[in-house]
Amino acid sequence: MLGQRLRYDSITIWLHWLTAGLVIGLWLEAQVIDIFGRGGSAEVYMRSLHITLGVAFALVLAVRVLWRLTGARRPKFAENDMLERIAHATHYVLYALAGLVVLLGLLTVWMRGDSIWNLFTVPAYDPNNLRLGRWMRGWHGTAANAILIVAGVHAAAALFHHYLLRDDVLRRMLPR
Repeated sequence: MLGQRLRYDSITIWLHWLTAGLVIGLWLEAQVIDIFGRGGSAEVYMRSLHITLGVAFALVLAVRVLWRLTGARRPKFAENDMLERIAHATHYVLYALAGLVVLLGLLTVWMRGDSIWNLFTVPAYDPNNLRLGRWMRGWHGTAANAILIVAGVHAAAALFHHYLLRDDVLRRMLPR
């Protein structure tokens, strides 16, 4: 049985899986957003859903960073110092990419001037600048894809620890 002292605390575990769910949900939703066409109410609702989930992701990310800096219990990731450094670097890359995706998403909404749930419209910075719009959306999407790639490597490393190294690294982050 995994010792209590080796587990992450329940808040860290909850924030980890909430973040993973939001990343996957946002990415999947972004893949179908353009199916609904341009300018109709379906597009407004799909964009509103994406923006709302993106704001939720930004809030969860902020809470997660604050919790990590102030109260999280962080057991050693791995028994090997090199694996430990790689794990830390991977986490920092994920945090940096998440922050970049949020920033680029907010800038995209501001540049375009999106309507949110038909309740209010974000004032547009430059809605007619199509080149800037493509550039902003492109970098937002590229950073989002990069999160999925790095998170996939992160998940593969957890499975490597569980099935090949047969240590408790994966079980430390599983909900009870």
